[in-house]
Amino acid sequence: MRMLACDLVRALFTFAVFGLAGSPLSGFAADRGPSRAADPSLIRLPQPRLDGTTSVEAALAARRSIRSFANKPVTLEELSQLLWAAQGITHPRGLRTAPSAGALYPLELFVVAGNVAELPAGTYRYEPEGHHLVRVAEGDQRAALADAALGQSPIRKAPVVIAIVADERKTTIKYGERGVRYVHLEAGHAAQNICLQAEALGLGSVVIGAFSDRDVASLLRSAGQQPLYLIPLGRK
Repeated sequence: MRMLACDLVRALFTFAVFGLAGSPLSGFAADRGPSRAADPSLIRLPQPRLDGTTSVEAALAARRSIRSFANKPVTLEELSQLLWAAQGITHPRGLRTAPSAGALYPLELFVVAGNVAELPAGTYRYEPEGHHLVRVAEGDQRAALADAALGQSPIRKAPVVIAIVADERKTTIKYGERGVRYVHLEAGHAAQNICLQAEALGLGSVVIGAFSDRDVASLLRSAGQQPLYLIPLGRK
C-alpha cells in the first residue's frame, strides 16, 4: 500500500513538472499551446545556445554604449539569443534568466524589427513559453519609434530595437506600492542581460529611457503596460 502511494506521488509530480508526456521541456521552452502552431502571426525562434566563446568577465569589460551601427542585418539566431538572455525560461517550473520578485514576471519584451534576416519588418511580442514571437503589426516602425523617443538616431538606424515594458499590477497586487520598485529592478536585470549577451555576440547596444510613454505604448500596442526601456542593437 505504501509503495502504491509513493508511485502515485511520483506520477503526480512528473505530471505537474513535465506534463502528460513525462519528458522534460526541450530547452525549457516548449510550446504548450498546440493550437498556436497554426497561427500565421507566430514566428518560432531558433533554440538558444547555452554556451559560448565569450566569458562573462570579457563581456563586462568590453560592454559600452554604442549609438552607431553598421548597415548590416542582425540574424534571427542572434535575436533569439538576445530575447532568451532577457526573459528566457531556464527551469521546468517556468523560472527565467532574470530574477523576479515572487516569480511573478511582470515584464514583457517587444521587438521592433527593421533589418533582421529571415524576419519581415514589423513589431512583435516575445512569448518566453514556447520561445517564439507573435506579430503585433506589420511594417518598419523604427522611424515612428524614434519620433516617440525625442528623435534619437540609434533607434532609427539600429537593425532592431528591443522594448521592455511591464504590467506593474502583477507585482503590486502582492507587494503593494513597493512592487513598483521591484519591477524597475527587474527591468534593469533584463536590460543588462541583453547588453552582455549582445557583447558576447559581437553586437553593440545602448539603453534608452527618454521617450513618450504614451506614444511608445501606442506604437507597441501594449495598452495597460508601462514602457521602461528601449534598447537599439546592431553590428558595431
